[in-house]
Amino acid sequence: HRASQRLGFVPTMGALHDGHLSLVRRAKAQADVTVVSIFVNPLQFPRGEDYHCYPRQLSRDLAQLEALQVDYVFTPSVEEMYPENFLAYVNVERLSAPLCGQFRPDHFRGVTTIVLKLFAIIQPDLAFFGRKDAQQCVIIRQMVRDLNLPVEIVVCPIVRAPDGLALSSRNRYLSPEERQAAVIIFRSLCHARDLIRAGERRAAEIINRMRELLAQEPRARPEYIEIVDADQLTPKNRIAGRTLIALAVWIGQAHLIDNLLIEERAGRFHFDL
Repeated sequence: HRASQRLGFVPTMGALHDGHLSLVRRAKAQADVTVVSIFVNPLQFPRGEDYHCYPRQLSRDLAQLEALQVDYVFTPSVEEMYPENFLAYVNVERLSAPLCGQFRPDHFRGVTTIVLKLFAIIQPDLAFFGRKDAQQCVIIRQMVRDLNLPVEIVVCPIVRAPDGLALSSRNRYLSPEERQAAVIIFRSLCHARDLIRAGERRAAEIINRMRELLAQEPRARPEYIEIVDADQLTPKNRIAGRTLIALAVWIGQAHLIDNLLIEERAGRFHFDL
């Protein structure tokens, strides 16, 4: 692309849904040229977890991107991205350890390695990520800052189904009964929001009340519920400043994450679900 044109980039693992497409629309609105990558990255899957059965539907993805008039789609093979004797990895310390990192030790190393490689290949001016992956967004912003990468990271809102479930490629692992059960994740975040609106500030109490609500759904197996600083990902005892309530829940074979961002401005709380 010509130097005067701004290049917007949306990295994906395919199996595109309206969440991905909202990122593509945002890229098209803010950039002159739009590139989408589709690559199921083996480095970010824990051993034995769903890499081989992760949904792949390239022709359908390409048709959706063509309908949105995306300029370029990059679909490399695993051999291209990780040739034999591949030895270089990117690790963002500390931020990769809490939340999902405590259960998936090398997950974010896989994410940051592939994102840096894609940035090096595509050389975007802007890159677009969804806030559903809140920890990933914090880690990638840190990597870009620390490694002096000339990329602006644009974090876009969570896209939800009408009943509140955050859109995810992994939702297609859910049976119809599990899909109904999964709404409890969104309801637990709404419950936290309502408690804070009613004056509750104690993190431990909010987490306990969320656990009680999730326990009413036998199909839901919470992996973690945590309340952390939205930028540092360090635990918080009270709701104040920029706060993230993040949780991961197993519903059947699907590992689902979601979060609520709380911002305190002029003594008032603003909730971003």
